[in-house]
Amino acid sequence: MLGRMRLIAVPLVLLAFASPAQAATGSDRAQRIAEAAEKVVSDQVALTLTRDGVTHAQETISYDFGSDGGDGFDRVFVTKIQDSGDRDRVFRVQNVRATAPYEIASTSVDGDRTVVRVRGKRAAGVQTVALTYDVLGAVADQERGQEFRWTAVGGWDVPVVEAKVTAGTGMPLRNVNCFTGSLGSVIGCSQFFTDAAHLQATFNQQAMLPQEYLTVVTGLPAGTAGAMPIYAKRKTLASAFSVNPVTGGALGVLLLVLLGGFGLLYLVRGRDKRASAAAGTASPISAGGFEPPDGVRPGQIGTLIDEQADVIDVTGSIVDLAVRGYLLVEEEEGKSDWTLRKLPRPVNDLLPYEQLLFDGLFAGRDTVRLSELGGTFTGRLAAVRAALYEDMVTQGWFARRPDAVRSRWTLAGIVLAVAGVVGTAALAILTELGLVGLAVIAFGLALTYAGKHMPARTARGSTVLAHTLAFQAYL
Repeated sequence: MLGRMRLIAVPLVLLAFASPAQAATGSDRAQRIAEAAEKVVSDQVALTLTRDGVTHAQETISYDFGSDGGDGFDRVFVTKIQDSGDRDRVFRVQNVRATAPYEIASTSVDGDRTVVRVRGKRAAGVQTVALTYDVLGAVADQERGQEFRWTAVGGWDVPVVEAKVTAGTGMPLRNVNCFTGSLGSVIGCSQFFTDAAHLQATFNQQAMLPQEYLTVVTGLPAGTAGAMPIYAKRKTLASAFSVNPVTGGALGVLLLVLLGGFGLLYLVRGRDKRASAAAGTASPISAGGFEPPDGVRPGQIGTLIDEQADVIDVTGSIVDLAVRGYLLVEEEEGKSDWTLRKLPRPVNDLLPYEQLLFDGLFAGRDTVRLSELGGTFTGRLAAVRAALYEDMVTQGWFARRPDAVRSRWTLAGIVLAVAGVVGTAALAILTELGLVGLAVIAFGLALTYAGKHMPARTARGSTVLAHTLAFQAYL
């Protein structure tokens, strides 16, 4: 008797320290239940555990459809609970049947719930439905015996006035307990006890609100049931990116293939051709020492060296136009400004990018201050830089425009990285191979970074560059 009193005392102590929302069993609950248009008047479940571990259930539900009436309800079972950080415990509900005039319209698994749709003729007021079903996975071995656990009542969208569960195995029960409230609650139910022979346990709970549950637990002697609990690997971020021989090996091989392919691609497409004296540029060495490349302009040199048509290359071209007598650069007295003055000289020998620059500077005027350049000149500056890239191809120094090559490879890297992110997310959600997708992301990021190094000079471009750098070293 003392042991049974101790079992009853534990839930009562927990109930005393429960939050107000969990412990609200008085007038508030009664009022909400009384005001509900529909309710479960009584939910009585009789559970019988067999030696093979299958739990047979007979459930009698008295459902009040109210004055408007209804044609059925959904009986929801909790069939998956978290057991540990990396696995879930699974319960299987099968062989569900209903007595006439009701029938089972459908049974489906929705996440951690199994939903049974019970349907019949439309009726008002209190209607009684009897269900039978089997539950697998409700018994688990413990250190000193076995434990039977099942959320027998709950998941209703309407309040439950009274719930009663009986559980028996034909063998003496070692102890009993029950919990009510939200899933995972440690609040004890209203009442639980065993019969004189300890062969059957009874659990009672009154005034259950919607989405509250009644879970019953009994301790069993070792070997009472032969079936084991059912577990499923829990999907977590850690498991999705788990490192094991399969994922580690696949990641390594994929990285090797992708990075090896990128290295080969760079050797074929991104590496400069070797400089050659036969490429059409005179030797930088003459009788007087080193000389600059013939006919090469400052803007061209700047773009050739760093493969970028920068503003400084355009500025160098302006100074070069002044040196060659196309314009005059005058400093304004007392002002930190300069005036550019067009000189009367034919401009029919300018290169296309120089012509664009010259026309953009003066644009219907003979003089312009540097401080006045802006607005429309910004657009012209972009056109000059684009023409400089075109000039690199025209001169035969690059097979393709450097900016276009950079953009193409950078865009390809970004697309691959985004595809890798999407693929990794899909692999992490659907499988445990999320680690493999990281290889594609890494390759995409590497390609994005390396895109700026993909423009490749031709043999002629490499020769002019070598000539220029030699002259720079000489200076």
